[in-house]
Amino acid sequence: MAEEIKPYEREGSKKEQVSKMFNGIAPYYDFLNRLLSLGIDTIWRKKAINQLREDRPQQVLDVATGTADVALELARRLKPQKVIGLDISSQMLDIGRQKIAKRELDDTIELQLGDSENLPFANNTFDAITVAFGVRNFEHLEKGLQEMYRVLKPGGKLVVLEFSKPRVFPFRQLYDFYFRNILPAVGRLTSKDPRAYSYLYESVQAFPDREVFTSILSKNGYKSNQCIPLTLGICSIYTGQKQR
Repeated sequence: MAEEIKPYEREGSKKEQVSKMFNGIAPYYDFLNRLLSLGIDTIWRKKAINQLREDRPQQVLDVATGTADVALELARRLKPQKVIGLDISSQMLDIGRQKIAKRELDDTIELQLGDSENLPFANNTFDAITVAFGVRNFEHLEKGLQEMYRVLKPGGKLVVLEFSKPRVFPFRQLYDFYFRNILPAVGRLTSKDPRAYSYLYESVQAFPDREVFTSILSKNGYKSNQCIPLTLGICSIYTGQKQR
């Protein structure tokens, strides 16, 4: 079992600390995502959503929705009846609601404050579930995966977008240097949080990526599990289905 990485103190709930961290950096979050990824994060999100294009889901849940980037893109690209975005950071959701209102999508997208490990929905509710850069922040990874499985309809699909660790020399070394040194320095100066972007590096290193994560999906009931590496392995898309 990988060591549990928390944003701040070793004592206390990871869930509470993650909520505190994202509430603190919420005003800078979108800007830093574009800056620190050179805009590639928007391409990653679109590729993840494209995994659902043939499924044409009508009821979609976006877990760890943050400022609603994925929820907005789901509504734009897939035209579902309803997208519900759920997150533990109220400040991130407030920014997301402003973006939704600006695009006049209030009737399609609903944002809720909630916990990925205790989803406030009935069994077999959603045709699809997305999680972008959120599963590594779960306090109990398998519990979160089990909850998402519970609320998926039979045959429904889970799409997870998450950072992974490149394996190709010398890109792995360059990536490691950037994530460990440059990204935290820029994040610290911009967001005023000395820990938020150090935590990002540490949590990515601790996350059970690639075939390890697909095996965890299998262990928790998901079938047809796949891992699709992006941008030389910086990021990966994982897909899995609930049995019909």
